[in-house]
Amino acid sequence: MVSAPFSYTIDTEIPSVYFEKLFDFIYTQYLIPQKQRFTNLSRETTPTSNKIAYTVIDGQGRQIIKVEVTGIDTLNAVISPIESDVPDATVNEARQDVLIATELFQEKARKVTWYFAWREGEKIVPEKVKLHEKSFTRLFLETQVLLSFVFIALGLGLFVVFLTFYPTYFWTVPIILIASQFVFVFYSNKIIARSGDWTITQDNPTITFLEYQPPIGSLGTIDDYKQISPEQLVALKKEVYEEIIAKHGTIDCQEAEKIFAKYNVSCKLGSLSTKKINVYELVKKVADRFGYKVPKIVISNTMIPNAAASGPSPSRGIVLITTGLLVQLEEPEVVSVLGHEFGHLKGRDPLILFGLLSAEFLFRFYVLLALFPLIFTSLLFFVYFFAVMTLIFFIAKFFEARADLTSAIMMGQPKVMARSLEKIGFHRLLFERTPSFRLQEWIGLDSHPPIYFRVARLENLESNSIKHPLLQSIKDVFRGFGASLNS
Repeated sequence: MVSAPFSYTIDTEIPSVYFEKLFDFIYTQYLIPQKQRFTNLSRETTPTSNKIAYTVIDGQGRQIIKVEVTGIDTLNAVISPIESDVPDATVNEARQDVLIATELFQEKARKVTWYFAWREGEKIVPEKVKLHEKSFTRLFLETQVLLSFVFIALGLGLFVVFLTFYPTYFWTVPIILIASQFVFVFYSNKIIARSGDWTITQDNPTITFLEYQPPIGSLGTIDDYKQISPEQLVALKKEVYEEIIAKHGTIDCQEAEKIFAKYNVSCKLGSLSTKKINVYELVKKVADRFGYKVPKIVISNTMIPNAAASGPSPSRGIVLITTGLLVQLEEPEVVSVLGHEFGHLKGRDPLILFGLLSAEFLFRFYVLLALFPLIFTSLLFFVYFFAVMTLIFFIAKFFEARADLTSAIMMGQPKVMARSLEKIGFHRLLFERTPSFRLQEWIGLDSHPPIYFRVARLENLESNSIKHPLLQSIKDVFRGFGASLNS
């Protein structure tokens, strides 16, 4: 139970000149539409401050928490329980409301923000505006579960070929498929290395960013000048890269103004910012904590926040980081995410999941098909396949939960890890407030446990008491799943 007020500061990407728009968005687009949860709303704006105040009500209509949000260049929230018996989870949900509303606004702002990223001394690689979530590269990331679906499709084709042309050798198909998949898993570090845009080294360790934020309305739309077409935006960025960044290695508003003016875009005070991140040092900090040598580091220039450490072992590992992760998270949060990915390397999770999938495949072919061939020509096959995939994905949640624990123990910052998960997974965090959606997250074909579970677990973690992270994670996952059944 929480009875005393506490303060909370939220880091934001947006410049201070847009804070009034942010407060308008929180008030009009997040709080007012949820009349069943919030009451006593007020909004104040002065030349020196922005303020929102409201009261959280529970399902019985009781006023239980007062919230006050202020800010002019940073966002501060004061959360004050009205009753002494307000559960910790309810207070934490009130804190997350402010974060989720802020992230929703920032998501809209990112859609109109222009990002330029480059690595000094290397070729200019314009960032990808869109990246399909199930891209080829992602098949080799983390637990390798998605890779199994590719081999299922390949397997069906191979079965047809062997049945038609080489029926005598039909029994060898599973062995061929598993051997092929093992090659992919074993050399996944080399495959991912080829898919990155830049390689980070000790001699050239940094990524430099330029962010241009056009004037935005309350809903994150460009409202002060004509929006240029995607083709024009690509041309503008190409010219900025070639004429300024490639020649001088740096940029400011004055230099870019002439190029921007060609496209009827003006650089306004506070709309342009730059930062430089030493990615090598961030990865080295994590590697040193784990006692590993620094693995190969590649950067994918896409604004979707993601990171992964892959490979059959720590000595053959590779770390992939997207520029979106570097933009969206603060450096300590990036370190905590990398700690999670190193946890997969430490536990050799790719090989473990590969072994689990291979065992199921061999059992299905050599045992089920031999004993019950009719199963594979009826609807029972689909029932079996869905059930076994659900089970495998549930088991995969054990390893994701262990990676969270490993990061918290090795890096010593479980709450920072929790904040990074909230920022990356704020959409899921919002949906998971619905009990039916929580259950769906537990039994769905996703190797990650629900965000609400991971955040709460890290918030309450006492890392000194954990001796066996995997066993603890298995227990926690079953408890979390059981609690979702009773909610």
